[in-house]
Amino acid sequence: MQPIAEGLFTDETSPRLIGGRNRLTGALTFPRPPDDRYEAVPLSRTGAVWSFTVQRFRPKSPPYAGSKDFAPYAVAYVELPGELIVEGRLTGVAFEDIRIGMPVELTLVPLDPAKADSPLIHAFRPRGDGAAS
Repeated sequence: MQPIAEGLFTDETSPRLIGGRNRLTGALTFPRPPDDRYEAVPLSRTGAVWSFTVQRFRPKSPPYAGSKDFAPYAVAYVELPGELIVEGRLTGVAFEDIRIGMPVELTLVPLDPAKADSPLIHAFRPRGDGAAS
């Protein structure tokens, strides 16, 4: 499977998001802007839920490119320690079990699990005591 966009995450067994560090200010951003002012920086694979919500209705298309058979999903802002806060889906956890501060780790999931050729997107899943059994 291919990523939804090039340059979002590393091509490794344990992928990492690729951020951009401004060469002048040192400020981090994700995704990395396609600009020479930013150097590619692999970001931490682990973080904590900073805030979250559950998307309970199918977003407008475009830009939504997911399945027509919509199923609710959780979205979180995840704080990567000492780096920045990124947005991504949450997977592997019941909606009622999501908590602010819950430790999570990066994973890759298909945008539309029903399609074999669906592009991969980044998501976060619980780690440690927050993991689903």
